[in-house]
Formats: sequence, C-alpha cells, structure tokens
Amino acid sequence: MDGVVFAPDLTKPDVLVLRNLAADIRAASTVGQVKGQRHQNACPPAGNGSAQAATEEVASQVGSSDAETLATLSAMNDPKDALFEPTVLIGTDINDIRLPTLLDRWVLRPYVRMARSVARVDTDVVMVTHLLLYFATSVPSAALLFWHFTCVHGVLHFIMQVSYVGTYTLMMHQHIHMRGILRRQFWLFDMLFPYITDPLMGHTWNSYYYHHVKHHHVEGNGPQDLSSTVRYQRDSLLHFLHYTGRFFFFIWLDLPLYFLRKGRPYLAGKVAFWEIGYYGVLYALSRFNHRATLVVFLLPLLLLRSGLMLGNWGQHAFVDHDEPDSDYRSSITLIDVPSNRYCFNDGYHTSHHLNPLRHWREHPVSFIKDKNLYAAQQALVFHNIDYLMITVRLLMKDYHTLAKLPDVYYDGTCATRPP
Repeated sequence: MDGVVFAPDLTKPDVLVLRNLAADIRAASTVGQVKGQRHQNACPPAGNGSAQAATEEVASQVGSSDAETLATLSAMNDPKDALFEPTVLIGTDINDIRLPTLLDRWVLRPYVRMARSVARVDTDVVMVTHLLLYFATSVPSAALLFWHFTCVHGVLHFIMQVSYVGTYTLMMHQHIHMRGILRRQFWLFDMLFPYITDPLMGHTWNSYYYHHVKHHHVEGNGPQDLSSTVRYQRDSLLHFLHYTGRFFFFIWLDLPLYFLRKGRPYLAGKVAFWEIGYYGVLYALSRFNHRATLVVFLLPLLLLRSGLMLGNWGQHAFVDHDEPDSDYRSSITLIDVPSNRYCFNDGYHTSHHLNPLRHWREHPVSFIKDKNLYAAQQALVFHNIDYLMITVRLLMKDYHTLAKLPDVYYDGTCATRPP
C-alpha cells in the first residue's frame, strides 16, 4: 500500500501510525493530481471550483484520520478505557496470546493484575515480566559459572545475554529517565536491582545514567556532546572506528573531564568513582575466577559498548551541521520491529529527545499529534529499517537503499513519497 511496508511483527501502535501516514501519502497524491488537472485547463472556472472542493475534502479526510488514530492510540494507553492493552510480552500483544481457557483465567489474567500493581505505569507489565526473567535466568546462571565453570555453560550463558541485552538496556533507559519502573512501595528493590543486573548486561555501575541523562540529553548531540556524530564523516569506517575507540578506551576519563569543564566537580567525582571502581571489582573477580569473569562481565561489556556506538551512530547520523542542536534535525524516527516492539519504542528517537520524560507508550501519540511540526522542521522518518542497519548501510555507502527508506516527507500538511 503506497510503498509502505507493513512488517508482520509491528506493534499495533506502529500499524496505526503507518496506516495514518499511508493515508497522508494517498491524500497528497490526490491533491497533486487535482492541481495537475487545474494547470492543464486554460480557463475552467467550474473546474477550479471542483478542484478546490476536492482539495478541501481530502484535507477533511486527513484530519478525520488523524483524530481517529489519536483516539485509538490514547485509548490503548488508558487503563480506564475498554481498549486498554498493557504490554505483557515483548514478542506479542496481549490479545494475541492464545492459552487454554484455564491457563488464561487462572494464570495469565491474575499475573497481569499482580504485575500492574507492581509496575509504576499500568502499561508496563512487561517490565515486571523481564525482571522476573532476568532474576530467574541471568543471575543464577552467572552465580553458577563462578561456582563451577564449564565452557558449554559459558557459551550458552553468553548467547542468552546477547538475546537479553537490547531489551534490558531500553528498559533501563526508561528506568534512568523516570528514576525507576516500579511503584513507590517497591522503591528499595527498584533502586538496588540495577547494581546486580547492570553488570550482567555489560553496563558499568551508574555510567548509563551519568552519560545519557546528565550529559547526552543536556548537550543534545551538539558540538560539546562526547557522543556527538557531528564531528565525523558518518559514512567513513575510519571515522566510525575512531568514534567507537574513543568511547571504549577513554570515556572513563572524558566524562569526568566534561563535568569538570562544566563546573560540576561532584558529578565528575561520582562518575570516576563508579567507573574506575567497577574496573577494580572486575580485576578482583578475575583473580578469583578469570574464565567466569570474562564470560559473565567482560564480554557483555564489550558487546554492549559496541552496540551503543553502532546504535547512536545510526540515531544521529543525519545531524544537520547548520542546526546541530535541533532535536528535529539531529535525530530521526524509525517505525520498525526491532526498535519498537523489542526495545520499547526506541525508534521514536526524535520524540524522546523532544521530551526525555515522555513514557515510551506515548511516543506514537506524540508523533501523530506533531507530525506537521516534524514536517516544518524537516525531520526525517524512516520505516522498515533499524538503527544498526542504518549504520551498516552508511558505512557501506549504500545511499540508494537509504534514499528509498524514508517513509514520508511532508510538504505542509500532506505527505509525499521521496523521489
């Protein structure tokens, strides 16, 4: 439909957003045809009137489509609405979970009610699900490797962590912005569990919070952002390796120095304490069991930091040199399966930079509300590709594929396909 690809595993909100954009494309095509007919006729008063009426009708249909889409998206997020759908599992929507009647009635539904009473936001049953998953698998597996290491167990453990790390990191992305994901009565566990699970997923203690919240969102990928891509040629493998290497080997120094330059020595000291202290803990653990330390902590650290740099390069690859501080022009929006179904709507990166405290389920709503503002600011929207593949395509200099992938460009209120 209109060149828009509806991947089978898209979330329901993403399907609604793409249908809305597809309607914009059709509307823009209709308006273009009407305007073309007007130019072909030398002096057709009646035709001009018909064309104006057709244009107004199209605009009315687009407005109606927007209102319907917004109403449905909002209802899905509202616990008081009959259309409300909490997210229980990342791989499927709750209404698509097919269980025998007894299991559905006596297991799934009671679990959802219990998890909603634990999660800070009613939609976020999935975060309780994943906390249970990690503490039932990653934590005991890691402990067992330190007690009795085997190569087979080590390989299987690392494969398991590879499958977890993306979803976990974006769950923690929500955690560091909202200062928790559980209700206030569970504040102690909510505060402490990252000190157990973060290292298992490759995060050094508190570094994600200080770098991402206290630094990246303050600088907004501008020239003073240590993770900014604006200083680099984004289709250069050499530049990408420099970008990645600097983060790998010098972030422990660069970030404290940044806070010192900003007159925030307290933050500089805390960053240095947690980062260098973590490396000290790894060294001590390696003296106890070097093979378990490699598999449980060091390999996930290398994996995560590679992934963070690959992802951030793609998220901010199209930063505008003229307006590097513009949230609309320094980041992009992706409507795709890996970013939004499995990583808590991380594809709506522009929406996140516009309001870092916006809940992940609200990003599609915000996008539809503000899509004409996105157009006026010349924001880029892609679909059917994720951040990692954007980075790969750029480094391959595959501009042909990237040029076909922007979902829509807007002119005024309607969408047009890229040439």
